[in-house]
Amino acid sequence: MRIRRAKPGDAEAMSDVLIASITGLCEADHGGIPANIKRWTANKAPGIVEGWINDPASTLLVAEEDGEIVCVGGFRGAEILLNYVKPAARFSGASKAMLAHMEAEMRKQGIVEARLTSTATAHRFYLSAGWTDEGEQEKAIDFAKARPMSKRLS
Repeated sequence: MRIRRAKPGDAEAMSDVLIASITGLCEADHGGIPANIKRWTANKAPGIVEGWINDPASTLLVAEEDGEIVCVGGFRGAEILLNYVKPAARFSGASKAMLAHMEAEMRKQGIVEARLTSTATAHRFYLSAGWTDEGEQEKAIDFAKARPMSKRLS
């Protein structure tokens, strides 16, 4: 598996991974309700993803396996914003590798305390990677609760 910076030409494949991950793996969050999935994925279209890639304040990454994008990660400053895996690559180590890569990149940038907002689906994953809860669950999307988390990186 290779993790690299995302390029504008990756936007369509990244969009596909984001939407497939949310649709196929996050039922605990969206409840399988099509309207909820539509709201959550509305900003994951290729053109929007390309804008994120081109944003100099953000770092967008992809994990490739045999030339195929299987995981999408991203952070801005001290906040991890994305870590989504293609359903067929779940439990392959792609998300774990992506998280470790993002944490290392943040350390290189001098960030000592990172933050993220975890979905219900990913909460145990982040706890197992050394992240801790920071406060009560909150609404991340109008239908799903999320948990703010943090991790000391140094």
